[in-house]
Amino acid sequence: MRDMQRTFQPALARPAVLALAATLALLVGCESMSEREQGTAKGAGAGAVVGAILGSVTGGSAGQGAVLGGAVGAVAGNLWSKRMEDKRQAIQQAAQGTGATVTRTEDNRLRLNVPSDVSFDTGQSAIKPTMRPVLDEISRNLDGSTRVTIVGHTDSTGSDAVNEALSRERAAAVRDYLSVRGLRSDRVTVEGHGSREPIADNVAEAGRAANRRVEIFLSEVAS
Repeated sequence: MRDMQRTFQPALARPAVLALAATLALLVGCESMSEREQGTAKGAGAGAVVGAILGSVTGGSAGQGAVLGGAVGAVAGNLWSKRMEDKRQAIQQAAQGTGATVTRTEDNRLRLNVPSDVSFDTGQSAIKPTMRPVLDEISRNLDGSTRVTIVGHTDSTGSDAVNEALSRERAAAVRDYLSVRGLRSDRVTVEGHGSREPIADNVAEAGRAANRRVEIFLSEVAS
């Protein structure tokens, strides 16, 4: 048993360590890399490690497994980043000058934060005209692999019961707008978080305005 462990560990460790080292080397320069390039690097590194481990466990060549896994991971990371980055840029362009922000989350979702001066009047759930071009861009070219989560938020003015209902009504209004433009109902989730997740102080009006918002998350799922 000990002989088997001594034989197995070096065979597994060397390619895995090399793969990890390559990943770290790639990620060191990530600050100067585009999001597409970062996705490729991270996918390649993860694929290489998995390939090395599977190669050793199954009795194959860990080195070949690392190379194959790295190639597959690089392609997967590249395709994901390309699609989402293109969508992010298109939405960001449509939102230019509105105050809405578009970011990429740590779990690889696109997050659109739409403040109250763009989205809804105080106490209302009717979508403002200034928000429509942004939503039009979100709805463009959505296919069956895209999931949309819409989260409504309010400030702390009023009771929790009122705020919970209003936040959900706002999210539902966005869903209905996107549905008319082709978003499938089974691909969208609506949530109302009321005033539970402020991003600013509710004491001042500027803070309350920032807290009255709608967040729209786009993510891709495996086909």
